Amino acid sequence: MDTFGSTFSLSDWSNKLEGYVSGLGFADVGHDINHIKRVVKSAVQFAKAEGANLWVVIPAAWLHDCVAVTKDSPLRSQASQLSAEKALELLTDWQYPQKYFAQIAHAIVAHSYSAQVPCETLEAKVVQDADRMDALGAIGVARTFVVGAGFGNPLTFHEDPFCYHRTPDDQAAIVDHFYTKLLKLKDTFHTDAAQQEAARRHEFMVHFLKQLETEIIV
Repeated sequence: MDTFGSTFSLSDWSNKLEGYVSGLGFADVGHDINHIKRVVKSAVQFAKAEGANLWVVIPAAWLHDCVAVTKDSPLRSQASQLSAEKALELLTDWQYPQKYFAQIAHAIVAHSYSAQVPCETLEAKVVQDADRMDALGAIGVARTFVVGAGFGNPLTFHEDPFCYHRTPDDQAAIVDHFYTKLLKLKDTFHTDAAQQEAARRHEFMVHFLKQLETEIIV
């Protein structure tokens, strides 16, 4: 019997999940509690617009990064799988309704860019869209710089800083991360609710890079 599931509202569960996640350590400053809160907010927005099941989306969004794996770790490609496994352990202990477990786990696993796991459900698409949205726009620019600086990377590479004639390498310079990943995200969004916002944020980043280039190229 789903004891808690029959007595706790989604609001109760969201508060419980937030309380747990707020006490975690994080892989880097770009994946802190504020990142998770933004992902949850976007996921709920997209889920409501698309008619996705919030009983799947809300725990998946709160717990999508519940196992901290740094970007330079050899386990990076397994991070979402590790988080999914941990999430199910937690939800089992808390007696969350088990009928949602498989979909929650899939949504967590599939949210990862590096894992390259196709989304098989609407809920997984919603969570992936919400997580990727936080990599775009002004917040995406800010996160890129703080995370890159945390790894000790320079702002730009000393030759061809905007990657016109070389293969971008985001371990060599912060700006390269826009070309290895962020500018490729716009066309990967699934839901109608996310696609328009993703396009707007993408254009912001393009204009930002053009402006940056005018200021640092001499």
